[in-house]
Amino acid sequence: MGCSAAAWPLAARAETAVSVPQPAADEIADMADLARAFMAQYAVPALSVAIGYGGTMVYQDAFGLADRDNRVAVTPENLFRIASVTKTLTSVTIFSLVEAGRIKLADKVFGQGAITGLDYGKPPFNPGIEDITIEHLLTHTAGGWPNNDGHDPMFHDPQLSQHELIAFTLRTRPLDHPPGENYAYSNFGYCVLGRVIEKITARPYADYVRAAVLQRCGIADMTIAGNTLAQRQPHEVKYYGQGRENPYDMNVARMDSHGGWIARPADFVQFFMHVDGFAMPPNILQPPTLQIMTTASTANPHYAKGWEVNAVNNWWHDGTLPGSETLAVRTHSGFCWAVFTNTRRTESDMGVDLDRLIWTMVRQVKAWRV
Repeated sequence: MGCSAAAWPLAARAETAVSVPQPAADEIADMADLARAFMAQYAVPALSVAIGYGGTMVYQDAFGLADRDNRVAVTPENLFRIASVTKTLTSVTIFSLVEAGRIKLADKVFGQGAITGLDYGKPPFNPGIEDITIEHLLTHTAGGWPNNDGHDPMFHDPQLSQHELIAFTLRTRPLDHPPGENYAYSNFGYCVLGRVIEKITARPYADYVRAAVLQRCGIADMTIAGNTLAQRQPHEVKYYGQGRENPYDMNVARMDSHGGWIARPADFVQFFMHVDGFAMPPNILQPPTLQIMTTASTANPHYAKGWEVNAVNNWWHDGTLPGSETLAVRTHSGFCWAVFTNTRRTESDMGVDLDRLIWTMVRQVKAWRV
């Protein structure tokens, strides 16, 4: 998805500005009307949105039903599966380890002397496997395992553990290209990055992310989603498939580091404001690290390292799963926002229109310059 920001006239944020006004009552009403129109268009039971600026939450609202079957209204406190928006969080965690000197982007991942060593099998691997680096995984240039060919490993063999799935995939799925040459969006690559975090830190992925990243951003309640309706967390919405999709027949917990977190929109806005490159609030990564993290690869000028990027210096990531359509954005003018839903409609422009919706909602506030 190309963030629609580039289609709008953009004003640079004044470096001295650390706050913006709250929306007026009529502006809030206009924003609500836009959200409800989108929900009607795409049969969305619940939509939740949060917008922040300079370390302050300037707008939160939620519309519709967290539980349609029992007529339970959604609130800004409800948790949603965030799908691939997760990749920004995994990227920041990797870069926190880079800053700490515990890994390098050029470090090899598989094979003798590499980060995971022989954990997933012994050589000989398929050609190119032992050349894959951390940077290749972050930029989706490892050379294989794309999610757009109908054979995404993360959506097959749900009975396999992460370890079993990685070993099986390395053994049975040769690379399509030499590492570093070709961009192919890969959920599997970010699953591997989660295991790299575990290998380096000797801690479970989610535990380390909470301690090293989320706690530093003041976030306490994010966790990894369960797979079934019975495993739904307190305050988590229900998910609703459209067509033949079933949101509860996936191994979402296995997707932890590429698509497995649940969060409130405000949680993710809080996280984004701590890695947005602006002075307030203080960032948890250093400016040179943020520059590297958000610089696109030569293979794809629109994707950096866990972040989608564009020419006007907006950073974002979208996400989609059965029962979920999500988006989180950091604008070059200093705003950060997140919007989560509890359904999706495939074969449609829902993701593009969700992006357009929030830009249009933000522009209802006359005092905001985005």
